[in-house]
Amino acid sequence: MPDSSLPGPFTAVILAGERGPDDPLVRQSGAGCKAMVELEGTPMILRVLQALDTAARINTRLISGPERDQLAAHPALNRLITEQAVEWHAPLPTPSTSAFHTMQAIPDESPVLVTTADHPLLTAAMVDDFCTRSLEHNCDVIVGLAPYGIVHQAYPDMKKTVLNFRDGKYCGTNLFAFLTTRGRQLADFWRRVENQRKSPLRIIRILGWGAVFKYLLGVLTLDTALKLLSRRLDLRIGAVILPHADAAVDIDSVADHSIVQKKLASQ
Repeated sequence: MPDSSLPGPFTAVILAGERGPDDPLVRQSGAGCKAMVELEGTPMILRVLQALDTAARINTRLISGPERDQLAAHPALNRLITEQAVEWHAPLPTPSTSAFHTMQAIPDESPVLVTTADHPLLTAAMVDDFCTRSLEHNCDVIVGLAPYGIVHQAYPDMKKTVLNFRDGKYCGTNLFAFLTTRGRQLADFWRRVENQRKSPLRIIRILGWGAVFKYLLGVLTLDTALKLLSRRLDLRIGAVILPHADAAVDIDSVADHSIVQKKLASQ
């Protein structure tokens, strides 16, 4: 059970913007938008909403996207919005601008969890673990990471972006905790780098060329990188390492979908 002495509950923001009809995954599925691509008969976004609904640390759920014309085609999601179980916001052109805009509707005192609609293996236990451990840090923003070793062991055929630090290799989890209103400013930084998020070296370059050389030489630690990033952005940025391989799984391609579909079918 979460520690009731910690602040909270969190407001959850799910980014569900679209990548366009030419996205191979959307085109193959016929779903109309990525968030509504099904796994074992259930749209991905509904899987994420269910995990958040049963998480003890989450109070309110907001979604940014999909476009309003997609809602009418998906009665289950439309009903959640109509019954005000979920608050819908129109998506903006990029994930970062959508996140920043949606967070403006959230009271300052509420910590915010941001995740994505293509995170179908997310569970309430993962959410509560991440939120509880995030609140134990004296930070403005917390990033969720998972050890690459456990991710590769569970999903050896899945292509993942890997952050290589001296003290370990990590994958992102699409879990972000914004614990202060000041921390929400990070969305502005995110907007500047989100097109480079699949290139760890380009992200590291923002920390300065010294950090780039250390990264290339394999001597940059995760803690040092976080301290450099905090100093560069004048924010307190930390990380929570989650021991859950599924936390690092997002459906970014037809191949990803096939891998996860087979996993779910075998359970």
